[in-house]
Amino acid sequence: MDQNNQNIFNNPLFQNMSPEKLQFLMNFQNMQKPTDTSGAAPFLNETMNQAKQQGIHFTKDESSMIIELLLQNMPEQERKKAEMLMMLMRNRK
Repeated sequence: MDQNNQNIFNNPLFQNMSPEKLQFLMNFQNMQKPTDTSGAAPFLNETMNQAKQQGIHFTKDESSMIIELLLQNMPEQERKKAEMLMMLMRNRK
């Protein structure tokens, strides 16, 4: 795991996380992720469905952390597009 990934897992959110949830997130971190916004949404949706099938549910903060993990290796332009889409989605609620 590289330094950036280590910093993410040092986040206080992970201190009291169940072992199952933590393992799921570590597996997610090691997956090959899409590098563009068109692939990110279906990938994220499938990942969250897999978690749900395993009985794993994430808080809003944990979901934000998953999105951060998803976006971290995207080119800057794609990451900005994804962040803008996320902001629009949050504002719709």
